[in-house]
Amino acid sequence: MAYPDKLLADDEEVVRHLHPHWLTVFWPLVAFLALVGLGSFGAALIPEGSNQGVFRLVVLVVVLVLAVPLVAVPLLRWRTTHYIITTHRILHRVGILSRTGRDIGLSRITDVSYTQTLWDRIINSGTLTIETAGDGGSTVWTAIPDSDGVQQLLNHMVEEDADRRAQESAGYIGQYYRGDTGPFEPGR
Repeated sequence: MAYPDKLLADDEEVVRHLHPHWLTVFWPLVAFLALVGLGSFGAALIPEGSNQGVFRLVVLVVVLVLAVPLVAVPLLRWRTTHYIITTHRILHRVGILSRTGRDIGLSRITDVSYTQTLWDRIINSGTLTIETAGDGGSTVWTAIPDSDGVQQLLNHMVEEDADRRAQESAGYIGQYYRGDTGPFEPGR
């Protein structure tokens, strides 16, 4: 079973599964290219001799040590950050070795807003702020691709969830007052 699907209830479906905007991995990729170039250049500068292999190995180790925090960690952080919108809730999961997560039922969402800087508008990204009922406070999702579209989608999903709950409640109350548990039949 794929990652977000194993988190879902039986009647729940993924509407949108997002990672942070792809430009969040731009500088790690530039760092990777720079490290490869500098490492190759440094290895080529080492003069021939009996220790040439050792010095080239040192250059390789330095490049690898620098690649971990500058390239590998940001790429893994991007890949392991999930923003998931389902038919019943929103989920946020983040973490490489240790994970944290937050689930918010659509019925608890009171407001969804987004902000975009000029640069965010150019690259079609932004920050979502999700207000909820209760003590949880605001949830802020940063570097969201198509943030205005996601904000509209969330507002639509909240309305659909409210309508679904109202219909379920009305059906249950109608069955309760009629004294039966079968489907509602008009005129009965």
